[in-house]
Amino acid sequence: MMRQPLRLGMVGGGEGAFIGAVHRMAAALDGDWRLVAGAFSTDEGRNQRTGAQLALDPARVYPTIEAMLTGEQALPADARIDAVAIVTPNHLHAPMAIAALDAGFHVFCEKPMAMSVAEAEAIARSAKASGRHFGLAFTYSGYPLVEEARARIARGELGDIRLVQVEYLQGWLSQPIDNGGNKQAEWRTDPARAGIGGCLGDIGTHAFHLAEHVSGRRVTALSADLSIHVPGRRLDDNVAALLRLDGDARGTLKASQVAAGEENGLKLRVYGSLGGLEWAQMEPNTLTLRWLDRPAEAVRAGGPGLGDSTMLLLRTPAGHPEGYVEAFGNLYRGFAAAIRGEAGPAFPGVPDGLRTMRFVEAMVASSKSDEKWTPLNLATDA
Repeated sequence: MMRQPLRLGMVGGGEGAFIGAVHRMAAALDGDWRLVAGAFSTDEGRNQRTGAQLALDPARVYPTIEAMLTGEQALPADARIDAVAIVTPNHLHAPMAIAALDAGFHVFCEKPMAMSVAEAEAIARSAKASGRHFGLAFTYSGYPLVEEARARIARGELGDIRLVQVEYLQGWLSQPIDNGGNKQAEWRTDPARAGIGGCLGDIGTHAFHLAEHVSGRRVTALSADLSIHVPGRRLDDNVAALLRLDGDARGTLKASQVAAGEENGLKLRVYGSLGGLEWAQMEPNTLTLRWLDRPAEAVRAGGPGLGDSTMLLLRTPAGHPEGYVEAFGNLYRGFAAAIRGEAGPAFPGVPDGLRTMRFVEAMVASSKSDEKWTPLNLATDA
């Protein structure tokens, strides 16, 4: 008997929204999900056009998330949605996630998890009380060679981890386009919708999550400098930090959206007592390994020498590039497997969301403080 896909409802991601389209492609990639409902925009015309473009039943294109949750609850269990994908600006993540979890639906949410640690903890409590799964779109953890790097470090191939260096450089906010009608820039630089971190919350959280996820080390203290380079901007557009990690490791983190000319320059380097590795998002199918006692290696996606957990994330033979959408699809595949109670790829969830929100608040506090080091709580639960 053919297994039916799980049913997905989406909030946000209306006509013209980049990230909503990415979520829909990723969810559909492996046949695990089918989009059947949505509340895509508060603009009713845009909302209805999006539903029509996606060939949805007009009765399941809802004006609000509240209407969607109520309408779907009224349907038979084998027809209603299984999960809600939240692809809205940050200020809506917590209220929408909590409402969906409390209504009995699983939630897959854009990052960052919320606007504050307090909101993230409230989501964690709702997820625990409801018994539903909560997934978080830290996409880069879904890349096969990110998993290969993580697994090799966990096996001790690099020896004792000493240095963790991560950077995420973009240039798209180098000019004041947030004052010129660019909707994606407007909300990301608005404290009421983005939160207390601009570049920090948008891409600094990705850098932080990737560094901890791959290295297996947790940041225990940090010394941060958040800056604004475009006059009149209200949130940081450039971030730098020194990091202290457990196991006596040291690190650096850089994130910028005013590095003019940069595209999506996410890079990670980790060094241990025996060797180091390097991965770059814009060349995601190569993992470079460097050793004290032998020549450097270039490990390739689909090539020889990959671990089982890496092979699980690959879809094509060597030389057939896989990238951003496929990495995103790995998260949705793992999310579906968890809901079905099956084994599948790991995906970021509540602990990752709580860690990154504590990181954001510690970074802001550090940047405002005259103290050299600001501690970062190691807890991963509410």
